[in-house]
Amino acid sequence: EEEFKWLLQEEVHIVLKQLQDILKEASQRFALPASGLGGAVKQENFVLSTSGTDQVKGVLTLQGDALCQADVSLKMPRNNQLLHFAFREDKQWKLQQIQDARNHVNQAIYLLMNRDVNYQFKTGSEVLKLMDAVMLQLSRARNRLTTPATLTLPEIASSGLAKMFTPALPPDILVNFYINLNKLCLTVYQLHVLQPSTTKNVKLAGGSILHNPGAIFEFGNQRYEVSHVHKVECVVPWLNDALVFFTVSLQLCQQLKDKISVFSSYWNYRPY
Repeated sequence: EEEFKWLLQEEVHIVLKQLQDILKEASQRFALPASGLGGAVKQENFVLSTSGTDQVKGVLTLQGDALCQADVSLKMPRNNQLLHFAFREDKQWKLQQIQDARNHVNQAIYLLMNRDVNYQFKTGSEVLKLMDAVMLQLSRARNRLTTPATLTLPEIASSGLAKMFTPALPPDILVNFYINLNKLCLTVYQLHVLQPSTTKNVKLAGGSILHNPGAIFEFGNQRYEVSHVHKVECVVPWLNDALVFFTVSLQLCQQLKDKISVFSSYWNYRPY
């Protein structure tokens, strides 16, 4: 029992301090100034490409959770015509995934800071409850980066992203930006209009992270089919760091839970 008391009073706080330090590092990787501190967030340029094709090339400027510049070149397969479009100067595109992940990290930090060094844990179940709450926030943060939103093609067509570019995107081009793990991804869909005579037994495409050629959808009283899909991406190093920090933190939480559980069962410890 003395050992278990030491675990509750000393070791738990050692682990909580480790978790706070790791998660503060993770939060800083998102490169957004803390509220009230001001200060500009640095801009980073990324070149998007994919091996084996040069149909789409892109240069993106990321500033924290916002794409503040995007330059995209697209070679049309039909006639090899080169299209070029860029963000309007007055526009930025917020990457909600980054914003949400950072909010979850900060929520986990807040939970940990609520139990400062003077706080006395009285039961094992109290520690388990705190670890579960922290792990929930960390899992949500990680999932926001590892699981992009599923969107229907009409949702992509009607999103504000379509209105960001100059010159305006042609009606047969759709674009989508998203985070997948440690990568910033750009997908370009080329479309062709389906004639009314070809609409028998057509199955409309549902929601997906990445739609395939042949997907059909309705938009603006018109039916379209996806003819070509181009996906280009680049690694964002600090997203990689953040994912590593999430994994290490989740492991620390789980190890502490395991220790508490072993003691609780070994001593037949009953907190109630």
